[in-house]
Amino acid sequence: MTIKPQLRIALIYVIVSVLWIWLSDRLLVAVLHDQYLFYRVMVLKGSFFVTCTGVLIYWLVSRDMRRMDRVNQRLRDGHLQSLQVLVSAMDIRHKETSDHSERVMRMATGLARLAGIRGQALRNLRFGALLHDIGKLALPDSVLVKAGPLTPDEIAVMRTHTRIGHEMLRQIEFLRDATDIPFAHHERWDGTGYPQGLSGEMIPLAARVFSVVDVWDALSHPRVYKPAWPEDEVIDYLRNAAGSQLDPHLVKLFLAHYDELVLLGTNEVPELISIQ
Repeated sequence: MTIKPQLRIALIYVIVSVLWIWLSDRLLVAVLHDQYLFYRVMVLKGSFFVTCTGVLIYWLVSRDMRRMDRVNQRLRDGHLQSLQVLVSAMDIRHKETSDHSERVMRMATGLARLAGIRGQALRNLRFGALLHDIGKLALPDSVLVKAGPLTPDEIAVMRTHTRIGHEMLRQIEFLRDATDIPFAHHERWDGTGYPQGLSGEMIPLAARVFSVVDVWDALSHPRVYKPAWPEDEVIDYLRNAAGSQLDPHLVKLFLAHYDELVLLGTNEVPELISIQ
């Protein structure tokens, strides 16, 4: 039978406490006959008991917390692996270049670190970047993989993927805080984007970080509707888009660490090692 951690800690505490009180009291009664000295030693014994049991409880709780952290990490890794399989299938359907979603996730994570994003916010950004186009699963192939230009009606359908993705992720508890990128990565710094027409720093930071990487990736790799652009033209586009389409500070940061981030996107270096 498996004992719950909280019950195990309580049982250990009770057993140690009872044994200590019973044995130490019997020892003091047998050894000390001076009443004043007896009470002084009892006070010291009580203080020693409180200190030692506090340390014991701290060690027991810390041990179980470390065990829970390991279990949670395995769960997060399992979630990520499952999502990577889903996203790979989505990229194939969308006829994206291989590794598109994972590439932009790695690069966005690297740029986010450079921008000072850490902890839970970085985890949410990582999931959001991987699932940035999850809403496209609901779009018809006639729009999603159309080789030529989209009509105004088709553009309107395409733009629904941000709201669809937002609603999909909101239904999954561990992804509810990872919706900034799927919902807002088509917003523009000048306020002319969609779906809400946000501008400047009203756009969530995670979405602004991702947009820089996503624009670079879209231009640098072929799509069903266009060939890949030359690298120098992509860099010129990013510079010109700073302050209109993209956050100018993040574009500057991206270009300042361009080689590192592109290398991170190739997956030829371990993520989170090349950029700290």
